[in-house]
Amino acid sequence: MSLANYSVVDLFCGVGGLTHGLAQEGFNVSAGIDLDSSCKGVYEKNNPAHFITKDVGELTGRELKRYYPKGHRKILVGCAPCQPFSLYVNGRSRKHNKWELLTSFARLIEEVKPDVVSMENVPQLLNIKNKGTFLQFVDRLIACKYKVTWFIVDSKRYGVPQRRKRLVLFASRFGPVSMAPPTHGRPVTVRDAIGHLPAIANGEAHCTDPLHSARKLSPLNLKRIRHTAEGGGWRQWPKSLVLDCHKTESGRLFGSVYGRMKWDEVSPTMTTFCVGLSNGRFGHPDQDRAISLREAAILQSFPDTYEFIDEQLPFSSTRIAKHIGNAVPVRLGRAIAVSIKNHIQEHGRGR
Repeated sequence: MSLANYSVVDLFCGVGGLTHGLAQEGFNVSAGIDLDSSCKGVYEKNNPAHFITKDVGELTGRELKRYYPKGHRKILVGCAPCQPFSLYVNGRSRKHNKWELLTSFARLIEEVKPDVVSMENVPQLLNIKNKGTFLQFVDRLIACKYKVTWFIVDSKRYGVPQRRKRLVLFASRFGPVSMAPPTHGRPVTVRDAIGHLPAIANGEAHCTDPLHSARKLSPLNLKRIRHTAEGGGWRQWPKSLVLDCHKTESGRLFGSVYGRMKWDEVSPTMTTFCVGLSNGRFGHPDQDRAISLREAAILQSFPDTYEFIDEQLPFSSTRIAKHIGNAVPVRLGRAIAVSIKNHIQEHGRGR
């Protein structure tokens, strides 16, 4: 089956997790579009696609069509951010309402009418208070003659070494799309994923990989992690080390902060704060530090060689952690790609 006459545009592409998964499965991704210009260098360094700095909320269907090679069938994919956010870009701050970007995604589908669509998002989109917005999105696609399917996907069943369930939606003009079968019966563990990396101390970067660097802990937090066993947290500490907020009724609910991961389980969900010890169970299983940027990227199933440092920008661990935490895990991207490829093959549209 040939995918040569198909091209993909990746909306809200970030540094390219979904794009990379699609490219690994043989798809031609012609462009990635995102408002965050700091992603451009990393995206283009690692992927054979152009990065377009553009607010998807202001993107028109006519503009989007230009990013597809003439005569190619169109696939449109993306992970529309679902949280309110603002980003200072080009001298102005652009703010979006909670579901505005999902609405923009639907509008672009209506205007461009790609052959296949995939949208990845948080499962909370199906909660009662949000489900009306999601069903409006689905109804708009059905009105455009798409067959729409969606699935709650457990990423660890596709080789992502973390707890990360996501909503994956497909829409096709050819017929309903099925989710590819799971690839992993046994999950990839933290040990499997990052156990091969050399040991580093807190505040240290490895000499051959500057991304394998861990934030410097304060003397107090260093004492805290030294009192934390593998898989444990602040409840194991002496009372003198426990934060006042954890002594309250509400504070006791946050048992994961300052915690260590377990070697032989998957990691917690990587977030934009995944290299901060106080932000979740992001402590290394046995080294006295939070996980490094490289470890966070690998737990997002990026290849060990993925380059997150843009020489045109000052080094910022905060920015890189945000890029990593916001990304679609590459192996989940591959599962989405395989689902679309199987669908194209099933309907004889790959010739």
